[in-house]
Order: sequence, then C-alpha cells, then structure tokens
Amino acid sequence: MTEPELVIASSPTDAGIGCWDLHTGAEHLRYRTCSSPSHGLTCVGGRFLASSQLRETKSSSGSILYWSWNKPQVEVKSFPAEPINPLVSNSEGTYIAGGGASGEIYLWQVATGKLLKKWHAHYRAVTCLLFNDDQSLLISGSEDGSVRVWSLIMVFDDLLRGKARQPYEFSFSEHSLKVTDVVIGYGGANAIIVSASEDRTCKVWSLSRGKLLRSIVFPSIIDAIALDPGEDVFYAGGRDGKIYIAALNAVADPNNNYGLHILGFLSEQSKAITCLALSTDSSLLISGSEDGMVRVWNTKNHNITRIFRHAKGPINNVVVVRQSSLMSNRGTMNSQMPSFKRNGVSLPPPLEKCANSADENDYKAVIGPRIDPDRCVEASYISIQSLSNQILELQRQGSSAAAEMEIERLKLDRSRSMQMIQQWETKFQSLHQFCVTELLDGEKAGNA
Repeated sequence: MTEPELVIASSPTDAGIGCWDLHTGAEHLRYRTCSSPSHGLTCVGGRFLASSQLRETKSSSGSILYWSWNKPQVEVKSFPAEPINPLVSNSEGTYIAGGGASGEIYLWQVATGKLLKKWHAHYRAVTCLLFNDDQSLLISGSEDGSVRVWSLIMVFDDLLRGKARQPYEFSFSEHSLKVTDVVIGYGGANAIIVSASEDRTCKVWSLSRGKLLRSIVFPSIIDAIALDPGEDVFYAGGRDGKIYIAALNAVADPNNNYGLHILGFLSEQSKAITCLALSTDSSLLISGSEDGMVRVWNTKNHNITRIFRHAKGPINNVVVVRQSSLMSNRGTMNSQMPSFKRNGVSLPPPLEKCANSADENDYKAVIGPRIDPDRCVEASYISIQSLSNQILELQRQGSSAAAEMEIERLKLDRSRSMQMIQQWETKFQSLHQFCVTELLDGEKAGNA
C-alpha cells in the first residue's frame, strides 16, 4: 500500500502555500501570506512549516515565518539580522540553517530559537543549503559559483577550526556562474554531490575524493535537480521548460541529440522548471514551474499522472512530506523548552536575531567533541561520533529531550532502511527481467 504523502508548494509572489495529497489530489489547507525565495521553504522535523521571506523593501531585513499544520495563518514570526534566502532543517528538526544575502550562514536551535553560530561562508549571497544524510555535514551553494562542504563539528569547535588549513572540508569552484541547486546522495562522507549552475552545467562531485567526477553541459540553464535514490540518473529542470534525464552510472548514447550523458527529457510545453522533488519511493517526480503548475510525473513511463494549480503566480519551491511523519511528530515539541501556544498548538519561539556570547560559549562546551590528539579521525566521522556521545551524556543526566532525539533518530534510520530495501527490490526485479529477456533471446537465436 502506498504511504500517504503531501505535496507542498510556495511562490515568490504573495500567493501563500498550497498543500495537496500526492496520490488522491485532494487539497488540504492553503497557508496564507508567503513570498518565499527559491529553496526558502522547509518542513521542520514533520512538526511545522517554515519559510524565509523576500524583502518587502530595500530597508527591510526580511523574515522567517512558521505555520502549524492545522492553521492557515502565520503562527510565529522571526526577524533575522539580514535577508535569508535558502532555509533548511535537519531531519530531526532540531536545527535550522539559513543562508544570508551577505554570504553568511546562520545556525539556530529550533527548540529555543537560539542562534548557535554564524560564519562567513561565501563572498556573495548563499543560494542553496542542505544537510547530508547522516546530518554531519552542511553543503552550501552561492552566487559566487562555489559549492562548499562544512563539518558541523568544525563549525562549532574553535580549536579544531584553528588547526585546519581552511574552515571548510571542501570548496568546489569549477562553476563559472551562480549555483542554482545542490543535491546529495546517500553514503555520509562517501556520497556524491550534484550541483547546477547558470553556466548551463551540472557537475558531479565525490565527497570521499574531494574532486570533480563529471561535468554535463545542458541545452538550457538548469535551476532544479533531483537525484534518483538508485543514483543511476538525475533529473534537471531547465529554463526551456524541459526536465532532462542525465546519466550517472547508466550508459548514455554519445550520438544522441541532447548531449553527452543526457538520456532524454520530459516536457509538456510549460514555462521554466523552477523546482523538483521525488516521492518517497521515487516512482513519482514532482515539478514546479513558472506557469504556476505543479506536475506529477511517472518516472517509469514519463507520463503526467496529476496536475495541481497554485492560486496565482509562479512556483519556486516544492516539498514532499510523508503524512505518517506529521502524525508521529505533532507532540514532539511540547516537552522541549519554551514555545508559543495558540489554540492548543505548540510551536517553538522566534529565532534570535543575534547570538548571546555567554549562550554561545555554553553550546560550544556541549557540542564540542573530545578529540584524542594521537588518533587521526576524519572531521565528518568525528561529527557523528560527537553527536552520539552528546545524546548518551544527556541520557545519563535524565534528559527527556535526549530520549526524544534518540527516538527520532531511530525512526529516521528505520525509514531509510525501508527505502533502501525498496530500491534494492526494484533493482533486483529489473535485473531479473533483463536476464530472462537475454536468455530467451539467446535461445531464439540458437534455435534459428
């Protein structure tokens, strides 16, 4: 049975947020008052929606808004120190990261709203942010054309950062123009990163090697990418209205009409494709367009199965959320730190504008790892080790928050395991069908 999923879409115009059931097409609540930048919409641990907002005037510093699932009105407003473009939450919903127009990255604790850290990450505005699958790394893209990989432990540990040659793990700077989107595969520190740019290329990077693996040139500027979980192909949404299918491990015909490593494209003569997302089982591809439509594509036969119409204006963000995660996480915030309660719904407090130096030092003491100077360990591995140690230490102190963190981590691990099982089953079925076909063809040829 297919697990219920929601499609959530926002617009850069004040058109609110649309929400639909992916499989039935039924519309849920339409959330009001939202003018989000690209990559500015996120679901925080399945508990609530958050979105950065475009500036109303040049003098405005911008804002970040929260909506609970059962109310169309904005519940909590935050006013950061500068306009925030991309906004992302880690999978457990414990931290929110935002990328500023100045090139700064901000990291907040959700439960308290405290600004834990900010650092200068890029020379120009940050355009996209995402956590890797084990939450140890933060990847950023920028208008300066670079993609940088940040170890969260190095971000928090001044001593470790001081010993490093640079504050980041890697800085990939082969793009010549603005980075428009970044996605990452599975595998922690061994994953691949795919980035898109206004230079009409998508580049594939190796985290383990820290170098470029492949550069693919497209006929159009690519603003959105979605990576198939099997990592054989990825989808690239172009400003020409086409969704290109590009090969990672699949074999591409060098003589095709689209370009090297491009297998084909999906198209319905729409305007520019602005955002892409995949369903949990990767059988459906969801695209948002400047024509205000959200289209749902079958990834096997490449047909459109459903179309959602936004109220007005273009679409620039699409997020897919499992409904089971919404139900299981509704009460999670209640036991944590101060919150805003309105009509029985509990949301965390607004995000701080500036960090309190005393609080920041307190968090350094908690999050910072204990490093054995005689033992050489990769920073990304140190991060996971340290976060696990932090949970254990809090559990020894009887912290309910730590227990909840551990429960959410186990739920996430189970979900990832089930998803990987589905992917392997699909691959096995495809391989089995291929082998059967080859054997039958061989027998026919032998009989002839």
